[in-house]
Amino acid sequence: MSFSPVSPVTGGPQTGLTSPTYTLASDVAPNSLGRQFAVTALGGTQTNVRVSSAADPFTITGFRPQVLKTVSTPNPVTGVISQQPKNVWKVILRKGVIPLAGQAPQLMQATLLMEIPAGADTADAVNVRAGLSLLFGAAWAQSAGLGDTAISGIL
Repeated sequence: MSFSPVSPVTGGPQTGLTSPTYTLASDVAPNSLGRQFAVTALGGTQTNVRVSSAADPFTITGFRPQVLKTVSTPNPVTGVISQQPKNVWKVILRKGVIPLAGQAPQLMQATLLMEIPAGADTADAVNVRAGLSLLFGAAWAQSAGLGDTAISGIL
């Protein structure tokens, strides 16, 4: 798996954070199908942001499918693949957040789930890459807007 963020990671623009960067250290993933990194240091202006700890995690983990699926056999009459299996890739961000002053951190979790039809990795790799390029480019471009939406509740 090539999920291996280069530390420090430059964070997406967010209201109230100036030039955020995150120094990562390899961590132990929840299972052998994942690769996990913990935030050990912050850069830029991120007042009151906390790095990862046992009780207050700040981690990012990439997971691969348990078993990589292959393309299904087309129907011999119609030539159509009726049920194409998908390989599911996942990236999970975990961050401790305080729900009320004086309370212990609670876990916030954000999950990116990629369901890629088996076979598309070889038959149409360029379009798999183009779709992911748009996804991550839009997420980067809309980072502050998504953060503002999460805070204000206004889409």
